[in-house]
Amino acid sequence: MQHLQSAGILGVGMAVPDRVLTNAELERMVDTTDQWIVERTGIRERRIAGPEDTAGSLGIRAARQALDSAGVRADEIDLIVCATVTGDYPWPATACVIQDGLKATRAAAFDISAACCGFVYGLETAASFVRAGSVTRALVVGSDVLSKSLDWTDRATCILFGDGACAAVVGPCASGEGILATSMGSDGSGLDCILQRVGGSRHPLTPEAMARNENKIEMRGHDVYRFAVRIMGQTCLEALDKAGLTSADVDLFIPHQANIRIINAAAQRMGLPPEKVFVNVDRYGNTSAASIGIAMVEAIETGRLKRGDLIVTVGFGAGLTWGANVIRWSRD
Repeated sequence: MQHLQSAGILGVGMAVPDRVLTNAELERMVDTTDQWIVERTGIRERRIAGPEDTAGSLGIRAARQALDSAGVRADEIDLIVCATVTGDYPWPATACVIQDGLKATRAAAFDISAACCGFVYGLETAASFVRAGSVTRALVVGSDVLSKSLDWTDRATCILFGDGACAAVVGPCASGEGILATSMGSDGSGLDCILQRVGGSRHPLTPEAMARNENKIEMRGHDVYRFAVRIMGQTCLEALDKAGLTSADVDLFIPHQANIRIINAAAQRMGLPPEKVFVNVDRYGNTSAASIGIAMVEAIETGRLKRGDLIVTVGFGAGLTWGANVIRWSRD
């Protein structure tokens, strides 16, 4: 049987809009308070896209940083996978926007729609292409501008989300390093827990729907919370088991940054102390598919992620979808 090439992350990057929206500003917009938001979510501020910021433009910025980090030229990329639910257009794929912006002339390009765990899905997709030898280097981008889909009169959703992008170059690495195992799943029966109901072929966009704000994000927060608390720790343990490892082997846990209480519950399920959990939800809020990658970049910058470390990433999102990667960090 042919031995598969190991695949790892060669470089990472991130990009966020300039505008910072604080809880104090939200207090003047909707019926909420800084204390209420912090106690229930851990969020203190988030980045909000300007008129010119899109999933594509932020994705290009993050991708350029990732390419520089990896020491790879754009024309050496064979594949671009973009995880987004807020693409520049309904179609074509935002990955094609990024491909053109980078002038990655050799790259095939397509999008993944897995909401907040899109980056997890994207890493495994890219790694699978590399392991099989179909491509040598792939670029994974997670980019969302959910602020443009928010109902800013709905205090249940508008306090939660921010905008941003992340990127990772995936390529061959030494055996025993890189993306060791992934666990993924979905439950479409829960699709109405969080969705953007209007704008697709089931409910096309109309002036009447827009007037009723039906083209904005809807969420049953309590149901999403219960789902996330259950699934985050469970899928991490499944991924570790696939890799033949346990929570005791984990050096750093990088979860989707949606809610501090969900993060703490997952860490507790895995038996991980706070010093092994990376958290930046207080500064960015929920950036959807960008969340894990942004945290990964900041973990490197702050010295909390080093070569040889075993990390676990995990996300959950609309669909419902979930997934976790077990990664032996293979870069300095």
